[in-house]
Amino acid sequence: MTKATLYYVYDPMCSWCWGFKSTWDTIQSTLKQDVAIQYVLGGLAPDTDIAMPETMQRQIASYWQRIEQELGAVFNYEFWSKNTPRRATYPACRAILAARKQNAEQAMNQAIQQGYYLQAKNPSDDDVLIALAQDIGLDVVQFEADFKAQSTQQTLLEEIQFARSIGGNSFPSLFVYQDSNVTELPIDYKNPSTTIDLVRSLITTTP
Repeated sequence: MTKATLYYVYDPMCSWCWGFKSTWDTIQSTLKQDVAIQYVLGGLAPDTDIAMPETMQRQIASYWQRIEQELGAVFNYEFWSKNTPRRATYPACRAILAARKQNAEQAMNQAIQQGYYLQAKNPSDDDVLIALAQDIGLDVVQFEADFKAQSTQQTLLEEIQFARSIGGNSFPSLFVYQDSNVTELPIDYKNPSTTIDLVRSLITTTP
């Protein structure tokens, strides 16, 4: 019998995904023998060269504070003074796709998250993403070629469309796919066992 698939819809620059990281790490390590785990890029914000308005910067910084208070995730607020923030996550998503070709999606996602939230780097900038790829030991020449290829942008748009087609409109989102059925799971940010038990109950109900 074909394994059920657990889809994880995310964006590498989504602060709630950063807050969910430790819970998700436990979920995926526990369930990796039970289901096929597939990462799906949701594409939070398209490309732009326009600087983020200060009101939006303050709003996003307030989200960080809330996530910090509720989930214990750590943020480096120097990001806002050291960079010219842009509301653009598609570059980071394309970097994920380029890393995926070298079997390094999770490593690249971690590098982007840590660079952004802990080291105050700006993953909306191409040079930052290329440097992160080098830091995690990727073939940088190949990475840069894949990162900048038009086909990578097309793949991203198709992946975003797939995410939306299964209901992945916010991040993180989780879905179980089995027997041509897709079931969305509620996100419990604090208790991995909630999701683990629910997934196992869903897949054991299949004859």
